[in-house]
Amino acid sequence: MARMRGILICILIVIMDIVAGILGIEAQVAQNKGKHLRVLIFECKEPVHEAYRLGLAAAILLLLAHAVTNLFGGCVCICTTEEFSRSSANKQMAAATLVLSWIILAVGFIMLLTGALGNAKSKTSCGLPHRHLLSIGGILCFIHAVFSVAYYVAATATSAEAEGRRTTRDVGAAPTTPRPRETQA
Repeated sequence: MARMRGILICILIVIMDIVAGILGIEAQVAQNKGKHLRVLIFECKEPVHEAYRLGLAAAILLLLAHAVTNLFGGCVCICTTEEFSRSSANKQMAAATLVLSWIILAVGFIMLLTGALGNAKSKTSCGLPHRHLLSIGGILCFIHAVFSVAYYVAATATSAEAEGRRTTRDVGAAPTTPRPRETQA
């Protein structure tokens, strides 16, 4: 049952990240269909409301996928390099993929949100171009799926290892029952 639960959680994470990635790329396609005028290094563009909605939806789905990963994966904490070197391979993998998934989340979310908010205004704006923010954010959603699933699997394996050590320690220990007192006559 636990194995089936893990598979379903991994599928949920992947689906959410893939949908977020597709929405980010579709937002970029919608934005590219809008009117653009480029003069030297400046660009004037009309906002595209569809790109705003799709980019915002992609950012929200990316956040939800990350929340699901961390909620069900738990927290794998390694505070020192000494603790990292003494940890099992699963715990090291969980810690590394957790850090990488947070970095990818931060960069991808900022790119999706910046690209979406650039299309939120109701009138034409001019400035430095923000090219391909939505599509790069969408691609980062796909990469986030890989690291999130890797984190979930490694974190689950780490907790199973810890549970196995606790069970082995409890089973291997001799029962500690108090000795009866000898009465003196």
